[in-house]
Amino acid sequence: MSAVAEEIGRTVDQVETASQWRLIWWRFRKHRLAMTGAVVLIILYVVAIFAGFFAPYASGSTTATSAYQPPQLPRFSAADGFYVHPSVGRTDLQTLQRVFDVDTSRKIKLGFFVPGDEYRILGVIPGDRHLFGPVDGGQGWYPLGADRTGADLLSKIIHGSQVSLSIGLIGVAVSLLLGLLLGGVSGYFGGWVDTIIQRVIEFLMSVPTLPLWLGLAAAIPPGLGPVQTYLLITVILSLFGWTSLARVIRGRFLQTRDEDYVLAAKLDGVKTHRIIARHMLPSFTSHVIATVSLAIPAMILAETSLSFLGLGLRAPAVSWGVLLQDAQSVQAVATTPWLMFPGLAVILAVVAFNFVGDGLRDSADPYGES
Repeated sequence: MSAVAEEIGRTVDQVETASQWRLIWWRFRKHRLAMTGAVVLIILYVVAIFAGFFAPYASGSTTATSAYQPPQLPRFSAADGFYVHPSVGRTDLQTLQRVFDVDTSRKIKLGFFVPGDEYRILGVIPGDRHLFGPVDGGQGWYPLGADRTGADLLSKIIHGSQVSLSIGLIGVAVSLLLGLLLGGVSGYFGGWVDTIIQRVIEFLMSVPTLPLWLGLAAAIPPGLGPVQTYLLITVILSLFGWTSLARVIRGRFLQTRDEDYVLAAKLDGVKTHRIIARHMLPSFTSHVIATVSLAIPAMILAETSLSFLGLGLRAPAVSWGVLLQDAQSVQAVATTPWLMFPGLAVILAVVAFNFVGDGLRDSADPYGES
């Protein structure tokens, strides 16, 4: 019995002396959906970083005769290992639809760590090995089907994750900077400064978001390159994504600016920026992180919506929203439903971010009830 009491006492001591971040981590680990979402996000970002390795082909690798090729599931035999039968595409003269005849007399062998299209990881490290694909490195296998240009849809989804997942991080980083700066100034100083900033926030929040995004995105010159368009879309999403975060930060500053430890720091002659950075911000950093994690999927959905409507990124840029442009018509969805697969990637990423955000929000109060 004494051993059990000692173990309980040791556990209580660990909880009482643990740092804020350790307490948050202990509670976050108990949130199964949040942990599942975190694992999914880690996998998604690893795949995005090493997209050239995980994708069977380069994003610009196309074969016109394979346009709208249906998905091909790999087969397995003891003699040949993994393989698929190639398909020959043709246009049905009666229905004018694409028809693919499977050539069972030939086999395209598949393997792991096969040579293929050259790529650069993070634009620096060259390589030509792919996790899985045709052994001879040629075109001919489409695990999730092909788009209208004859490009492998799985490869494009993987390459598109680099843009769709990074635009959320970059956009929220800019929004966080604006939210911390303006929300912090508004909550800390108050008075006429608070009044002006809050009226600006209220004006921006009163403007319908989607029409405003559409108008600003339509103003982007169509002749700009993919990189410039990507940066402008990120700026547009960020300029109107900081208002809610600034409101949250302002409220936290209003709560903490009259606390005893803040007043003690002022009486000791500590400078304003040090009081904010060393004493006030750490007290609600976890809440800010939770809010930011829930803002990232909103950025991803905004970019996807703009690109889907043709007002965001445009080909040859590759993002999940750009890929979904091919699935705009009901006829395309009915005849080539695999073109909706990029939408599943969006759903997976957004749900994972929401799970992580919920877990961080619940864990931000380490002394709350489990």
